[in-house]
Amino acid sequence: MAIQLKVPSIACSGCADTITKAIKNHESTANVQIDVEQKIVIVETKASEDSIKQVIASAGHTVE
Repeated sequence: MAIQLKVPSIACSGCADTITKAIKNHESTANVQIDVEQKIVIVETKASEDSIKQVIASAGHTVE
């Protein structure tokens, strides 16, 4: 299932790396794509949308 989330706190590629690592730690098989300019995270995952939002929040980012 593909989940697309708006993450307004993404400021740079370092933020993208932090989010990617957090999601991969949660589910190693997840496919993560992040558009830094658009502040969008797309995750192809078996995990629920809520759990992905919690992982991103735990990494210190806000999800709309």
